[in-house]
Amino acid sequence: MIEVTCNDRLGSKVRVKVNGDDTIGDLKKVLSAQIGIKAEKIRLQKSNIIYKDHITLDDYEIHDGDGLELYYN
Repeated sequence: MIEVTCNDRLGSKVRVKVNGDDTIGDLKKVLSAQIGIKAEKIRLQKSNIIYKDHITLDDYEIHDGDGLELYYN
């Protein structure tokens, strides 16, 4: 299990525990359950890289304690 921090830059940070072999889509589903926004409306990125739903966290080299930017579409 790894813990990822998602910051929406509006004052809220959400910490989510997921497995490294989970996809970004799985992470969005867990996030949507915690914050109450549909997974389709969530966009995760880091600097200028927008993460695709079908690629795993391990493939993106996202590790325990990493932070991602959370945007709402």
